[in-house]
Amino acid sequence: MNTHTHDHHGHSQDHDHDHGHGGHHHHHAPQKGQGRVFALAVGLNMVIVVVQGIYGFLAHSTALLADAGHNLSDVLGLLLAWGAVWLGTRQPSQRYTFGLGSSSILASLANAALLLFACGAIALEAIQRLLNPAPVAGFDVFVVATLGLVVNGFSAWLFMRGSKEDLNVRGAFLHMAADAAISAAVAVSGLVILYTGASWIDPLMSLVVVAVIVYGTWGLGRDAMRLAMAAVPPSVDMPRIRQYLAEIPGVDDVHDLHVWALSTTENAMTAHLVMSKGHPGDAFVDGIVNTLRADYAMHHATLQVELGTTHHRCALQARA
Repeated sequence: MNTHTHDHHGHSQDHDHDHGHGGHHHHHAPQKGQGRVFALAVGLNMVIVVVQGIYGFLAHSTALLADAGHNLSDVLGLLLAWGAVWLGTRQPSQRYTFGLGSSSILASLANAALLLFACGAIALEAIQRLLNPAPVAGFDVFVVATLGLVVNGFSAWLFMRGSKEDLNVRGAFLHMAADAAISAAVAVSGLVILYTGASWIDPLMSLVVVAVIVYGTWGLGRDAMRLAMAAVPPSVDMPRIRQYLAEIPGVDDVHDLHVWALSTTENAMTAHLVMSKGHPGDAFVDGIVNTLRADYAMHHATLQVELGTTHHRCALQARA
């Protein structure tokens, strides 16, 4: 039985049958400079939280106070995502042999929970304001909310680049985009209140925006939960990987194919290849691993070559 693994951190390994490879590149690897992006977004949002909190009290606007509270939850969410990015750069240890990249999955899950909690708090406050309307300083609300829109829109733009590839960054992007949407809604309601005096517009607009945020956040939470449960990442085409392995010359059968996420940017897989003509040699297997990494985003692939002289059945499937 021969086992071949590729270390997704790029270190050569001298035990068992593991080999390091040159010319590494990671599909969807964490982008450089993300730490600076998170630091800038956290700093800007802390300023907005303070400004909205102060003017929310002065203008008697629960919409501004709710927006400030939501921004505060976003700061916590950004700190979670930032911490996950930092943990993902830590080297593997004897206890955490894959490193700490999976913390980004937990951060995505926590971010989704924070967003839903913030939406619930905002919706509750909006309903109370609809039932008990109060005068609101429309101009102050408009100015402060517009400032929040600019800052949150800029922060969302900073995260937009990596939001498609990295679920953790997508969570940060959704936080900022949600804040920008809320700030825009609050700014519009401020103008309407300024010219019509209809204070009920303020909480009604908040409810509309909350519905939009919940719709987007549900997908984030679902994807994060699936990754936390070791599901196949949505970007991975399992039938295509199986077909590639099955069509390799000399491979008679493929079984025990498992794929899971090491983090929100890296994937791992294991597979058994039945090759009745014998082990083709390390260089041949190296080529398969390199192709899996380059074309199928499998950053850590472990292949077990078998002659097919005995019957193998996946231990997990055997329990079913």
